[in-house]
Amino acid sequence: MLSCMKQGRAFYRQVAALSVPLVLQNLITSSLGMADTFMVGLLGTVELAGVTLANIPFFVVQLFFFGVQSGGTVLISQYWGKGDRESINRVLGLSWYVTGAVALTVALAMLAAPVQIMSLFGNDPAAVSVAARYGRIIGLAFLLNGLNLAYVGALRSMEQPKIGTWMLGASMVANLFFNYVLIFGKLGAPRLGVEGAALATLIARVLESLIVIGHIVKNRTFRLEFALVLRPGRAMVGKLIKYSAPVVLNETLWGLGTSIYPVIMGHMPGSTEILAAYTIAGNVDKLVMVAISGVSVASAVIIGKEIGAGRPEKAYGMSWALNFLAMACGAVFGSALVLMADLWFPHWLYPLFNMSARTADLVTMMLTIIGATLFLRGFSHVTIVGVLRGGGDVKTATLIDLLPLWLVSIPLAAVMGLWLNLGPVWVYIAMSVDQVIKLLMGVPRIRSRKWINDVTVS
Repeated sequence: MLSCMKQGRAFYRQVAALSVPLVLQNLITSSLGMADTFMVGLLGTVELAGVTLANIPFFVVQLFFFGVQSGGTVLISQYWGKGDRESINRVLGLSWYVTGAVALTVALAMLAAPVQIMSLFGNDPAAVSVAARYGRIIGLAFLLNGLNLAYVGALRSMEQPKIGTWMLGASMVANLFFNYVLIFGKLGAPRLGVEGAALATLIARVLESLIVIGHIVKNRTFRLEFALVLRPGRAMVGKLIKYSAPVVLNETLWGLGTSIYPVIMGHMPGSTEILAAYTIAGNVDKLVMVAISGVSVASAVIIGKEIGAGRPEKAYGMSWALNFLAMACGAVFGSALVLMADLWFPHWLYPLFNMSARTADLVTMMLTIIGATLFLRGFSHVTIVGVLRGGGDVKTATLIDLLPLWLVSIPLAAVMGLWLNLGPVWVYIAMSVDQVIKLLMGVPRIRSRKWINDVTVS
């Protein structure tokens, strides 16, 4: 089986060329999330818990964006392999229509009834109040974010990932600067607290949009044809629905499912400390997942391009190499995380946050479990996001991702946390059980070769 790793230097150079910019983008995003958490955490535990609640629905929206982006990758990467730029323009236009409509709906809902919406995710009135103030502003930022990500995702599928790195890098610098100024009232600005954090994010998204517009004007490798973007045609709508809708459904239901975890924790005794720990651990989790996420998205582009170019057997061999590469990344980063969570973080990271001793213990527990299971997540992430989607097997990818989550991990976490009252340790263990099942479902599917489909054929 390990013979599949002998793909040649050109393959690994291709993986690196696509993955490294994606890793940098994920690292920038995760670092920004960590910095946001740190700055908001300085305001107090209630403010941190409130922002955590507010991010639950927006996390689902982000996953919807990622679903549209991933669904577009299924089509665009294979069209890129065929050299069909007209169809790529049509797919991008549809992605803009869909993400814009969903983001606008959510933003308007948060402006109209923020308290009522936030009350669905927590029972602490103080945290709900903070979440409502934060959510009213952040909803507008997500409207711009969806449109920007659709364009960046399209370029990434055409092996042009660098624009995303430049865009997110500039956005991060702006976000951090305005966080400092607006949260704490520096340089003559008013002290806005959590509203300042949301406003800083909105300003950063405006900057992202200006960078995207500039790139569209100057890009010579791929020219937008606005007649195709604005009127993508019924045939492409049908094809996008066929291959992209399952991915959107996958990401949306996965986001809803994982959002149930903080809801469960939000109704457990000591929920404020548990939610604060969950937020901190979640940001560290994003940092250690950057390499795996980069390989996953690169896998979809590589696999899709090979199938579109008419080389299915080469795509099959690459699929195993990419999976083993992701598992190795998970083992290395996971082992490092376990060691740091027990030896380094309690002395150097935790004191930076205004947290109780119980919150610190909970963060250590959560990070230890994350590290111990990271190699399993490496396999499932590349299999689902990269190999199966890149091969057009989106329905099977959806089943492998959702069935273990909804039928096993979520019910088990709810029973342990809300019925048996076993505490957050057992809830967090239950959250990881689905990764074992995904491994058992994914291996035979890849071996079957049934996931290899040319989605560009009418």
